[in-house]
Amino acid sequence: MPTPTLVLLPGLACDERLWLAQMPALPAALNPRVSDAHMRHGRIEDMAAAVLREQGGPLLLCGASMGGMVAMEVARQAPERIAGLALLGTNAQPESPETYQLRADAIALFERGEVREVLEPNIAFAFHPKQAQDEALVQRYLQIILDAGAQQLIAQNRALMQRPDARIHLPQLRCPVLVMCGEKDLLTPPACSREIAALVPGAVLRWVPECGHMLTMEKPRFVNAVLGDWLVQFVAR
Repeated sequence: MPTPTLVLLPGLACDERLWLAQMPALPAALNPRVSDAHMRHGRIEDMAAAVLREQGGPLLLCGASMGGMVAMEVARQAPERIAGLALLGTNAQPESPETYQLRADAIALFERGEVREVLEPNIAFAFHPKQAQDEALVQRYLQIILDAGAQQLIAQNRALMQRPDARIHLPQLRCPVLVMCGEKDLLTPPACSREIAALVPGAVLRWVPECGHMLTMEKPRFVNAVLGDWLVQFVAR
């Protein structure tokens, strides 16, 4: 197989800034780039189809949170094009009734323009308690989401509410898969990553110590080291 292209898939309402600390450390041979398909389509399935249309050849996908859900759907739609998957702090399950209602309530507030009012009291839950005390870090993440705006928050939350059950096809994956999760992730708890790793034959599961949901921003050196070691296999092919 030719050298694959590394496509980074951001999480909910995030953009290339989510990967700011990773980009300089990624192998140039993999031609890394960040997809914005989640900003332009209203369903996880359509986001995945856009990634396949817009990137040629074999793909190496690294997705965080919602980006991981998109990555798993890309692999379902075109398994023959996937060289490998790195799934960071994500969830293969469909939306639970409880989270569905929480998102619906948040959407109603976003539609009234109450974006900051919803986000500010809850933003710290995305981080480990230690990093939640880093005001600059928390504000940097908050600004990314505020820049996305209410309409993106509404559309992307709706996409998550209707996401497919990725667990059905995960056992059929035959490419290398890295699963990484913060040991104190409150938004996609470790059980979600444990489930993915158990379903995928040969998956590698790594825990990020003293880390919450925002792996790439909270523990960039650790994430870069694990990703770098895992990516070597694709550069050497």
